[in-house]
Amino acid sequence: MYPYLPHTDEDINKMLKTIGVNAIDDLYSDVPELLNRDLNIPNSISEINLKRSLREKASLNDNIRDFGCFRGGGIYNHYIPSIVYQIGAKRGFLTAYTPYQAEVSQGTLQIMYEFQTMISELTGLEVSNSSMYDGATSVAEAILMAGRINKKYKTLIANTIHPEYIEVCETYLKPQEFNLEKINYDKKTGKINITDLKNKINDEISSVVIGYPNFYGIIEDIEEIREIIPKNILLIVVSNPIMLGAFQSPGKLGADIVVGEGQPLGNAPGFGGPGFGFFSSKKEFIRNMPGRIIGKTIDDNGKEGFVMILQTREQHIRREKATSNICSNHAHNALLAAVYMSIMGRTGIKEIAMQNYHKSHYLYNKLIKTEKFEPVFEGTFFNEFALKSKISIDKINKKLHEQKYFGPLNLEKITGEKNIALFCATELNTKEEIDFICSFLEGII
Repeated sequence: MYPYLPHTDEDINKMLKTIGVNAIDDLYSDVPELLNRDLNIPNSISEINLKRSLREKASLNDNIRDFGCFRGGGIYNHYIPSIVYQIGAKRGFLTAYTPYQAEVSQGTLQIMYEFQTMISELTGLEVSNSSMYDGATSVAEAILMAGRINKKYKTLIANTIHPEYIEVCETYLKPQEFNLEKINYDKKTGKINITDLKNKINDEISSVVIGYPNFYGIIEDIEEIREIIPKNILLIVVSNPIMLGAFQSPGKLGADIVVGEGQPLGNAPGFGGPGFGFFSSKKEFIRNMPGRIIGKTIDDNGKEGFVMILQTREQHIRREKATSNICSNHAHNALLAAVYMSIMGRTGIKEIAMQNYHKSHYLYNKLIKTEKFEPVFEGTFFNEFALKSKISIDKINKKLHEQKYFGPLNLEKITGEKNIALFCATELNTKEEIDFICSFLEGII
């Protein structure tokens, strides 16, 4: 006996007749003919041979654990204590999905609550949601949130924000008739061009978006920028969370919304993902915040419990009232970040930030001394920096790869700027390997 009642041919024909088609294939008539073919995949094989085949294919990759890495540009190679993945792999945590009947998932809710608390402490703002898809979509959602708050639909965005983030914002905003205008940067310092910012501010502006640090690693003066823009224009800061362990938080300097990519917090660098976004703001804006917020309460028996207190997705409220479609997101990645932050603590994250700062400056000075590179900007930087190279950057990367190092990011492929290399150093780069690559590059002709 069937465990369910299938449709009979008579049922199917009756349904097809009702909707006015002759066959089920007619329902797929819009699918291109190109896709109407057998998939180009091998026949099934045994589990033993499957594992052997996958191991062989995996061995063709360059594993970042076997290479020194001097490349940043949005995703970074940081130390992750072993306990982070030990806890994250617990069966009760292994889902990125929104728990239905959420209140029975107290462990997941508690760790999301703690994640929000630690992100708020890092960013210096009163409320945080329990994560977003990634850094780029967090920026786009922040711009949309600002528009909901002040009912204006034009944003000024620094063109020193990660170029791929700007592309994502343009994709998000265009269908919603939200205008995006770029702010130029000072060619000498690498910081936002204050004069250009002043000239572009007007009554139509909803928000201003800056980086902290920006795509070139340069640290912006948030207080100076906040003083320039009127109070009714929201200041959105895109930040590296590790940097906030040692530098003043954007919220304390005048930011209204702080967002960013959370991968540096205990998530391995995956080339192509996944990462996750973090999102925090002032408390007065909480009802316009996308995503979900977890709260702590007391039940009828006086016991502490965790609950979803705000979830403004279209599935739970009227569609026209929803702030976004953020739902399942990358919650497990945020969970790993919560474990990482709790293990590292204030002292640990500050130590990591200071090592990033000092090692990147040590690398910068050593590279300048090789006389193969020239500074591009004078501004203070954090963990990555741009240099103008006298040698082909592709050649540098090829030579370094032969020595088992991932070299700098060639910015020509992203920004179109020729001979500009974006170097990066983190706590995982030793003095010995920094000395080695600088000596090695000094000898390249």
